[in-house]
Amino acid sequence: MPGGPLDAETHRRVMTLYFPDERVPLHPAVLGEGAASLLPGQPHPAVLWTIDLDADGHTLAVDIRRALVRSRARLDYAGVQREIDAGTAEEPLTLLKTVGLLRERLEIERGGISLGVPEQEIVERDHTYEPAYRAPLPADGWNAQISLLTGMAAADLMLSYGTGVLRTLPAAPDDGGPPARAKPRVGDVGRLRRTAHALHIDWPHHVSYAELVRSLDPHDPRHAAFLQECTTLLRGAGYTVFRDGALPPITMHSAVAAPYTHCTAPLRRLTDRYAAEICLAAVADQDPPDWVLAALDALPAEMAEGARRAGTVERQCVDIVEAALLKDRVGEVFTGVVVDLEERHPTVGTVQLESPAVIGRIEGEHLPLGERLQVRLTQADPAAAKVRFAPA
Repeated sequence: MPGGPLDAETHRRVMTLYFPDERVPLHPAVLGEGAASLLPGQPHPAVLWTIDLDADGHTLAVDIRRALVRSRARLDYAGVQREIDAGTAEEPLTLLKTVGLLRERLEIERGGISLGVPEQEIVERDHTYEPAYRAPLPADGWNAQISLLTGMAAADLMLSYGTGVLRTLPAAPDDGGPPARAKPRVGDVGRLRRTAHALHIDWPHHVSYAELVRSLDPHDPRHAAFLQECTTLLRGAGYTVFRDGALPPITMHSAVAAPYTHCTAPLRRLTDRYAAEICLAAVADQDPPDWVLAALDALPAEMAEGARRAGTVERQCVDIVEAALLKDRVGEVFTGVVVDLEERHPTVGTVQLESPAVIGRIEGEHLPLGERLQVRLTQADPAAAKVRFAPA
């Protein structure tokens, strides 16, 4: 109920927090894992998006409505990838690949970019936790394209309607191209070119940032290091609210290279609920509910605080597990790759070990960015959640 205790608590939590052994959900389990979930086997209420595409993947028509849906199976990316690769996938999964590839091609055409950065995650093995690296599968990218397609459709609906909330990322033109195209902001270009040079990555001046990133292999340590640097360009992303036809000066998300919003995960992210309600009103040619309009202006600050908290939880969980894993190995030597250097303090950086899957702070003279080196563990303190290395 809008304005009730549950609504107030979702605004306090903002988004689901993930821990290695559990999660703190945005909504109570009776909703998120029951009545409002998409777990298979029973009908559940949902907001249903129908997006018609042409043979090249361009959007022809968009519809959104409330519906009852029954999920047939609970899938994971690895299983989906295996079925598609083996040729045993059912039609919806084969269409995921077909549509995903078409949308990836259109992303290239409009100048958008998706960063395939290997993720560091915590996994449970033999009743204990340890960090691991996970490189994204093609199915991850295809599914992401469906989410991007929906977010772009929602943004267009809200912009035409004149009221909404966008996910925006500004980009200053620095290469003579259109402002909407994905590119590093002014001031970031030099740093990225220096990083590419240090990593022995050839970046000719006629090659755009987006073209370069698409050519990289995240399984190559040098390329993974550069992709990790590229994630810093997303730190300027935020949420932009507008209403009553007064469109904001920035409507684009420069990495998407189009107007875009978050709308596909209302069970774990607060703003998606509001975007969906506005889009439902837009399609029905009705006014948004009063409770939506009343909460709209506070959403950007709420989402920023929620994202900060979620990032802190994720990083500290990984730090604690890393430190606990290595607490008895101080003084040992490991093989790693320096994946980041502080621009003002090049003797301080980040090293990514090959095994175990640990990422930690390193301090020392002449740190070779993107190259393998032997590093010595100098600190592993679970209480302080700190892991420190130095060149061996």
